[in-house]
Amino acid sequence: MIYIGTSGFSYKDWVGPYYPADLPKARWLAFYAREFQVSEVNFTYYRLPDPRTLAAMADKTPDGFVFTIKASKELTHERDDNVEAFPKFVHALRPLIERNKFGCVLAQFPYSFHPSAESRDYLKAFRESMADLPVVVEFRNARWLSEETFALLEENDLGFCCVDQPRLKGLIPPIATATSSVAYVRFHGRNAKKWWRHDEPWERYDYSYSKEELEEWVPKIKHLDAKAEQTFVFANNHWQGQAVDTARQLRLLLL
Repeated sequence: MIYIGTSGFSYKDWVGPYYPADLPKARWLAFYAREFQVSEVNFTYYRLPDPRTLAAMADKTPDGFVFTIKASKELTHERDDNVEAFPKFVHALRPLIERNKFGCVLAQFPYSFHPSAESRDYLKAFRESMADLPVVVEFRNARWLSEETFALLEENDLGFCCVDQPRLKGLIPPIATATSSVAYVRFHGRNAKKWWRHDEPWERYDYSYSKEELEEWVPKIKHLDAKAEQTFVFANNHWQGQAVDTARQLRLLLL
């Protein structure tokens, strides 16, 4: 099963390019769910999610719709004294799990998270803290790419997040591999000029993919889908709704 959607759906700059100007913000998710079956929830990175908020989101989507949830920064970026944050995060996911609308947790670690004995131990502890929830790990630093890392992920039932992003030294290249029953791909765009130097965060993700660039991923995604039980594909080039076009193109290419 391949789920294709966008990383987030609640962007003011999508009004016009995607959302009708007269559509209330409270109806954006329902509008989005008419076209897509999945959404990657990113606001949970900035603050621990509230179960009531996730329950309300579930109520706005039809049966069969699925959410993947980005782990809060307390769990991935601020890794000291965060033991109490894990059960709070897991508890907040209950409304989605009970409604069969939960896909997995995306744990995106920063570029500064380097491979070391301490980091590997943290990944194991992260896995234990998430109990039996499916978890996918996104590394930003290419130093993680090794057989040792992939073995660690497989042994701990952690998925590997495949990415398409600028071909810059030190970043993860566009490899496709599945280390658990969940395969995951994120399209960040290829805006190399703005990746490290930008005034606004959205500038990094201001990129429009060509059909030829997306075609490179078709055999890779099909390979992932053959190995995994579920495959999630998200467009994160979100500025002014470019992600919607990317997701639509991918959907057509993968038919």
